[in-house]
Amino acid sequence: MIKICYVCTGNTCRSVMAERLTKLELKKLGIKNIKISSRGIDARGDNITDNAKVVLKKMGASGVNRKSIKLGKLDKNTLYVTMTSAQKAYLGEGKIISMGDLIGHDVLDPYGQDEAVYEQTAKILQRGIKILLFKLREKQ
Repeated sequence: MIKICYVCTGNTCRSVMAERLTKLELKKLGIKNIKISSRGIDARGDNITDNAKVVLKKMGASGVNRKSIKLGKLDKNTLYVTMTSAQKAYLGEGKIISMGDLIGHDVLDPYGQDEAVYEQTAKILQRGIKILLFKLREKQ
C-alpha cells in the first residue's frame, strides 16, 4: 500500500483539493493500492472553503464539508507532497516532495479569492497529480 499525504498551510483549499482530485483520478484509473490524505501545517479545524467545495463538485470530486486536520509527526512510510518549496523545507528530511518538483513551480494559495482562481488552482493540481501517479506507476 502506498500512502500519500498532501500538505499545505491550513488544509482548507489546496491540500484537500489535491486529496479529493487524486481520489477521483485513482477511481477513474481503477487503482486501489494508494491511500490518500491531506493535512495542514497550521490547520485549526476550519471547514473546507466554499469555493473549494464548488470547484471540486464541478470537477466530479467530493465537495463534502470537512474540518481541517493539523499535520502531526511524519510517518516514514508516507510520501508527503507539499504545495510549496518553503513547506517542503519546513518539513525537513524524509519522503517529501513539492508540487514544484513535479510541475516546476509552487501552487499558490487561493484562499479568499474568487471561484475562477480556485478552478485555476485545481487544474494546476490535476497536472501535478497526473505526473505524480505516472511516476509512481513507473516505479512499480
